[in-house]
Amino acid sequence: MPTTKITVKNDGFIRVEGEFEIVDAEGKAFGLGGRTVISLCRCGHSQNKPFCDGSHTKTGFQDKVTARDLPAPAPKV
Repeated sequence: MPTTKITVKNDGFIRVEGEFEIVDAEGKAFGLGGRTVISLCRCGHSQNKPFCDGSHTKTGFQDKVTARDLPAPAPKV
């Protein structure tokens, strides 16, 4: 069983639960203050990116998500 669960919420955020680390583009870790559950912004309007601040509700962000299988990755040449 995975130690991390990621849930993409309809019309909202991405919820990350479990053991994880979030790093910036340079690989520097965000200080999560011991949290084991966080929400990441999907709408692009959060004032606290990459974390969700609830802006999706104010902006009317809509995006329904349904699980599906991804195609196999293209072979590397």
